[in-house]
Amino acid sequence: MAKLGKGLAALALSTSFVTIAQAAETMRCSHQLPPAHHIAVVVDKWAAEVEKLSEDEIDVQIFGADSLVKANDNILAVAKGDIECAFSLNFQWGKTLPLMNVTVGPYTMSSIEAWKKWPTSEAAAFLEEKLAEKGIKNIAWMFQTNTSVFTSKGKPLTKPEDFQGLKMRGIGPAFDRGLVAMGATTVSMPGSEVYQALATGVIDAAITDVAAAYSRKYYEVQDHMTVVPVLAAYLHGYVNPAWYDGLSDKSKAALKQAGEAAAGWALEASIEASAHAPDQLREKGVTVHIATDEENAAFQAAMQPSFAEGFAEESGEDGKKLLELIKKIK
Repeated sequence: MAKLGKGLAALALSTSFVTIAQAAETMRCSHQLPPAHHIAVVVDKWAAEVEKLSEDEIDVQIFGADSLVKANDNILAVAKGDIECAFSLNFQWGKTLPLMNVTVGPYTMSSIEAWKKWPTSEAAAFLEEKLAEKGIKNIAWMFQTNTSVFTSKGKPLTKPEDFQGLKMRGIGPAFDRGLVAMGATTVSMPGSEVYQALATGVIDAAITDVAAAYSRKYYEVQDHMTVVPVLAAYLHGYVNPAWYDGLSDKSKAALKQAGEAAAGWALEASIEASAHAPDQLREKGVTVHIATDEENAAFQAAMQPSFAEGFAEESGEDGKKLLELIKKIK
């Protein structure tokens, strides 16, 4: 009987472990960034923090580099419930929610001090409401860059006239208007496809985060890069609302706390990456030019009116309200 009792106890213990294991909520998170990207590292750190704070109630599974869902399909996949979670760059919302493009306005929000205030700002809360209307629950804001590069081959892009006749990877309808105003033709494609497009001549040039130019190895296919504070970009994490509603209070609190922590980590990592990237690119043989105040003023004058017109058309009264809220933190 003793042996039988021990056997039953072992079986009961085993069953309890299975029950606990089954109770863990699987959270598949898709994003497009390569493993070496500084924000991809932050996403991994965030995932570990969620598991720790939820005491393993949530099993976070990260799928980077477009390995689960393609970048342009992430939003719909989460809204439909095909996956639980994804991270997207703000300009990937395109015309679906053009308000998300507000920070890519040429020279609109490049202040690090403003970005420190962003996650808890009225502007961010306003966007979270609009994201909810599109069928997703926002859980994290991760500042990625306020320092971009215009990449090119053969000669640098240092003034608006240099863009005449270039075929470039664009980042979204409103911002691309500024590139077109300078004479470029824009092509839409995911970040993961840009390297190959540059290598094969499908496009002549690109605009990207200065750190991404290094982590995506653009230096192998472009030899000139002009550093410009032309736009600010962020990655944001979001989940399926129905999945979120099924979580325990502990798990919901874990997501909130981890998201707040990750916002700080992303800001620190982005500042560091932007500081080191120009020298890293130079070490790879790239001619790096830091745009002067005069050059930035010329780019702003050429690009900003077209962006403002496009953003106003796409976002309407909501866009005006968001710009007013952003003024409070600039």
